[in-house]
Amino acid sequence: MSSQRSLSPVTVIGLGPMGRAMVASLLRSGHPVTVWNRTEKRADHLVAGGATLAPTPTAAVTASKLIILSLTDYQAMYDILGPVAEGARSSGVLAGKVLVNLSSDTPDASRGASEWAAGHGASFVTGGVMVPAPAVGGSGAYVFYSGPRAVFDVHEPTLRQLGEPRYLGEDPGLAQLFYQAHLDVFLTALSSLLHATALVTSAGVPAADFLPGALNTLTGIPMMIGDGQDLARRLETGEHPGDLSTARMMGATANHIVWTSERAGIDIRLPEAVRAHYDQAVVAGRGTENWTVLYEIIKSGG
Repeated sequence: MSSQRSLSPVTVIGLGPMGRAMVASLLRSGHPVTVWNRTEKRADHLVAGGATLAPTPTAAVTASKLIILSLTDYQAMYDILGPVAEGARSSGVLAGKVLVNLSSDTPDASRGASEWAAGHGASFVTGGVMVPAPAVGGSGAYVFYSGPRAVFDVHEPTLRQLGEPRYLGEDPGLAQLFYQAHLDVFLTALSSLLHATALVTSAGVPAADFLPGALNTLTGIPMMIGDGQDLARRLETGEHPGDLSTARMMGATANHIVWTSERAGIDIRLPEAVRAHYDQAVVAGRGTENWTVLYEIIKSGG
């Protein structure tokens, strides 16, 4: 392992589970790490492991050129760094700093934050961590990034300690766009898993009798629909041949799920939303095309 003297210092602001995991990974790699959090007690274990607790946000920013933020949202960044920037106009505390915001928000929020940082002389890189906190820095961890390529390249070796860096482009909104899109898939899958479990348990069947098979269904989706490249080609070309699973046929199943849910007395809003897409496709005269035609319905806003 390299000595700490040979590695650049890093500041991490925000010590929730994700922030603490980032600090731990950076410390393991040998980086000197300064931390700040509103609740100082969260830093106790990290300080015992070698991190330095900054007494103020200004001290935290001053300690390193690279500042990683792991907060609830972008507003939290403004709440913390806004007073630092406003109180330091003459001395330019943020000037020359690199802010890497790994908090969740919208692509537009990332673009606005990039402009805000530039107004204070700082560079801004957006990130989206695609693994839970316990997996940060481990095998299989990866993080989306976007923003100035030259800035990202300089700090890529440090950021690699958090997971494989996947750079998407100069637009600071791209990392959040990919992050939110992946979570769109993830959160919808989680809700569908819980809804389906509620459907089965409404008949007195133990959840344990259902969930293993349901998880196999989730992991089997790629085999059923083909690889991402083939699906992407069909969506990009608008080709939706109805030789297998048509929108009308899939819509009938969506109807049955709604009706079954109603009879079971469980919430029907999720299956109703799914059914609505198929209904729209049929009304649009596209019921004989493949289920992928729903893409045309969704991207047109319905």
